Amino acid sequence: TALASNDVNYVLIPEVPFDIEGPNGLWENLKERLARRHHAVILVAEGAGQNHLKASNAVDASGNKILNDIGVFLKNRIAELAKRDGVTLNLKYIDPSYIIRGSEANPNDSIYCSRLGANAVHAAMCGKTGVLMSMLHDRYVHIPIMLSIGKRNVVDPEGDLWRDVIIQTGQPALMVNKQP
Repeated sequence: TALASNDVNYVLIPEVPFDIEGPNGLWENLKERLARRHHAVILVAEGAGQNHLKASNAVDASGNKILNDIGVFLKNRIAELAKRDGVTLNLKYIDPSYIIRGSEANPNDSIYCSRLGANAVHAAMCGKTGVLMSMLHDRYVHIPIMLSIGKRNVVDPEGDLWRDVIIQTGQPALMVNKQP
């Protein structure tokens, strides 16, 4: 998302720990950014910063751990820190899940989804189950569901994708006070 938008200044993900306070923490970096540019956009991935929240053992119906809401926590914590440090802040918090779910499909989305649906019906009519439809090299293919969920999708903090995010946002590579 950050690479696609050019508007994001900080990206927080579960794979890269961050401190909120301290000389290398998010707040000090954010204060400097606000003083210099008068605005900042922070994108927070689900699961980021869970170490800052009270641990929960709750699980959903599928047995997946229910994560605490880091977005609301960060919004409140940043507001507290701004007040403490006398930083004027006009803070907006947007939970994009509603925006994403409410977005209109563009014509390409509509065509692609229609074709995925038609191919899924053909697969079912042929007796195929436990598969999902995808496109690979301009062909619609059946992918075993277990292949798609067999391992968790993670960002490699040493990989090209994360390096590109750091370059695009201009954020520090690490926002921790002690190196692990």
